Amino acid sequence: MTLTEVRTFTPPRAFGDAISQTLVTPVITTSTTPRSVPDLHITLKPAISPSPKSGQFNMTPTTTPEEKPKGGVTFAHQDKLPKLPIPELESTCQRYLSSLKPLQTHREHAETRRAVQEFLQTDGPELHEKLKKYAEGQTSYIEQFWYDSYLNYDNPVVLNLNPFFLLEDDPTPARNNQVTRAASLIASALEFVRAVRREELPPDTVRGTPLDMYQYSRLFGTARVPTDSGCQIQQDDKTKHLVVMCHGQFYWFDVLDDNSDAIMTEKDIAINLQTIVDDARQIPIQEAAKSALGVLSTENRKVWSGLRDVLAKDPGSNNADCLSIVDSALFVVCLDYTEPTSSAALCQNMLCGTSEIEKGVQIGTCTNRWYDKLQIIVCKNGSAGINFEHTGVDGHTVLRFASDVYTDTILRFARSINGKAPSMWASTSPDPSKRDPESFGDVSTTPHKLEWDMGPELSVAVRFAETRLADLIEQNEFQCLDFNGYGKNFITSMGFSPDAFVQMAFQAAYYGLYGRVECTYEPAMTKMFLHGRTEAIRTVSDDSVNFVQTFWADAPGDAKIEALRKACQAHVNKTRDCAKAQGCDRHLYAMLCLWQRMQDDDNASTSSGSSMNGYSFEDSGSPSKSTDSVFSQSMDSTNGTGAGRDRGDSINSLTTPSQRGPPPLPAIFGDAGWDKLNTTILSTSNCGNPSLRHFGFGPVSGEGFGIGYIIKDECISICVSSRHRQTRRFVDTLESYLLEIRRILRIAARNNAAANAANGGNAACAGKGMTRAREIDAAADAAASSTQNGTDKPVRPKIGNRIKSRGRLVTQQSSGLGQNGPTSTYNGGSSVGNIKGTGGGSVSSAMEESVVMSEDDEIGGYGFFDAGMLQQALKARQQGRQHHHHHTHDSSSDDRSQQSRQRRSRRDVGKRLPLIDY
Repeated sequence: MTLTEVRTFTPPRAFGDAISQTLVTPVITTSTTPRSVPDLHITLKPAISPSPKSGQFNMTPTTTPEEKPKGGVTFAHQDKLPKLPIPELESTCQRYLSSLKPLQTHREHAETRRAVQEFLQTDGPELHEKLKKYAEGQTSYIEQFWYDSYLNYDNPVVLNLNPFFLLEDDPTPARNNQVTRAASLIASALEFVRAVRREELPPDTVRGTPLDMYQYSRLFGTARVPTDSGCQIQQDDKTKHLVVMCHGQFYWFDVLDDNSDAIMTEKDIAINLQTIVDDARQIPIQEAAKSALGVLSTENRKVWSGLRDVLAKDPGSNNADCLSIVDSALFVVCLDYTEPTSSAALCQNMLCGTSEIEKGVQIGTCTNRWYDKLQIIVCKNGSAGINFEHTGVDGHTVLRFASDVYTDTILRFARSINGKAPSMWASTSPDPSKRDPESFGDVSTTPHKLEWDMGPELSVAVRFAETRLADLIEQNEFQCLDFNGYGKNFITSMGFSPDAFVQMAFQAAYYGLYGRVECTYEPAMTKMFLHGRTEAIRTVSDDSVNFVQTFWADAPGDAKIEALRKACQAHVNKTRDCAKAQGCDRHLYAMLCLWQRMQDDDNASTSSGSSMNGYSFEDSGSPSKSTDSVFSQSMDSTNGTGAGRDRGDSINSLTTPSQRGPPPLPAIFGDAGWDKLNTTILSTSNCGNPSLRHFGFGPVSGEGFGIGYIIKDECISICVSSRHRQTRRFVDTLESYLLEIRRILRIAARNNAAANAANGGNAACAGKGMTRAREIDAAADAAASSTQNGTDKPVRPKIGNRIKSRGRLVTQQSSGLGQNGPTSTYNGGSSVGNIKGTGGGSVSSAMEESVVMSEDDEIGGYGFFDAGMLQQALKARQQGRQHHHHHTHDSSSDDRSQQSRQRRSRRDVGKRLPLIDY
């Protein structure tokens, strides 16, 4: 694989000069944004500042402006997408204060208000204007800062950054074993890869609005590669092979030709997989675990960087070639030997693997992973999931991949029965079994086992990496709630947004356990903008606090419902604003990063003129610095150690570092409120559809919960993780709340229906969501009810067949059963009156509104970006930063490039396996 460097390093200009001058290169606008992925092998460099010609994270076209990029539907709307807007500064500050108010005491909030006011009078306007100037030459004003926040993260990515999806079982029983399920998923995944590369994948839309599709170009052939100065994202966009892991051992084989057409049938893939499984079993798992190099990808990133250098330093070793094969693979398929039985165990296996010690040796599945790439994980019983590296893609993108792959496996089975069954794809690969093998090109379809040269240093490294990973796994716990009492249909029938309803459930459960509210984070997808990612929804509001207090108080049912309705509406309003990129978190974080860049530039200008550690907005760019010191200073300020700033000092009036030392943080970032808002206790995300059983991630703080949830039509799937913070008890409390709020809502609905019937209304409104067939009996029930209440004499419908009238009607109420199970008597209940404002037409309008907002789960794309999650990990990195990292990196890159030219043909990498009879 040849990786083409797309940037060179040159000394930076001063920040002030760069920001004040007009860029001479073409500015990226919506009209010049490429629709297609360039035909280049790209090494993406996270340590380079963005510029219009960068090619770093935003792909520049290989054609000239006069040429048109190749056609296709996938990226057809890219040049029409608006750029991510920068909110008004005053609006951002007001939203910031509103988000913090319910989390602070009166005294704390007064301090925060003073800090915000100072920020608006001093640094704020200047930073805001500089950010707007900076954004003129960028695809997105937050994009580079976003990547830096991920790629400068030093802690292990497992449990900290990588999320997981747990797929539903294949509905065809024959496929629910490991080899057949994995082969089926691979075959469908290859068709997805083909559709993306040929630009035949239909673009995502929300209510007819096209979404940004750029992330799909970053999904395959991509690897997160650590270096001593931060991680890089590398991609081979022409790669044709995949890597299979089994018992910690690595295998590879080609699956695509040069046109991205599949060269293997599903049966061919199954034969390869069975061959791999049989070969892996030949080495006892206790012995294989001692050389399971995948565990190194769970190490601290700087440690892992040093170990990669060890792997590649010996020119006569196989290791450099093996590493290249793994990094450049389309994706990794992990074949586990375990069969987890519970949902919680399955979720843990997909997120971090299992830890099982036998005679002092780790034999769990945690060693059968490579966390720097997209992974498809298949258990022995056919249960399957996805674990993905999260830097370049959000959950919404991987969800599309997972759901399309799952759907295609079903349709492919249907086409085996009926050849006219529909297909997911605009076109498909020609049948490999009917092609001339010569047309495949230079490929190797027989599995090869990668044989690593395990020296003493690597053996020790594997041992210590495994023990640290086992510690990390043991420090976390996972619990699942498969709530079948109701789902989206019932929630919308009651007039609520499903996402807001479930978010208030989390608030109520936490308050019921601890008697307080905590900082809560939910991502809102902003992919309706060019290169959009997410914005942070801050769930806690004055209305949500009022609701949880009302719910747990001795209040009547109608008061609880009214409080819930107001809290949900407040959440819906926030979600809408954030989907329009009108939140506060991203805007403030971008200004914080920009301020840090200015300080770095000042420091560079006062040191050696040849220093390369500053920032530049030149086309050539320069190595970037992380914002670690920003978080460090911000945290120190809360402990009373942060430097104070004289009132009225602005950015331009600050003296140089050589005169006064390091400048203090802008007031808003030095205030304790900033730390509180970025210390997430309830990190939540709504991402899923019927193709998934569960979705989840680890907690983002030591005292927090990580909550992934999927709202389906008739059920809610919730996966909760924490560092042993009564996770089971939290899940139980959550389930009790969901049952209790249903009981309250049903009582109110029945009372409201009875009142409507008494007033001549249609009682069927009490059963929103029922079928027409049910409404016949509902009308009769309403008439009977009016008779019992002494109202007008009812007119009962005529019964054509008298036999049908015999016997007692068995209803949900008479049987004591709810819509999907027994009615809860949790906490004994309370008196309930008529719901205010929900009678007659108001219920209908609320219902119509909720139907529209029921699609807001599409907006809540999973995004783990959270400035607060990085504070602890990045706090110490500001001190002792070494200069000229890029010189070392450049020389090492040249050495590796020289070595790569000396490597053997790719076909010779690994031991060729004899195929089994299948």
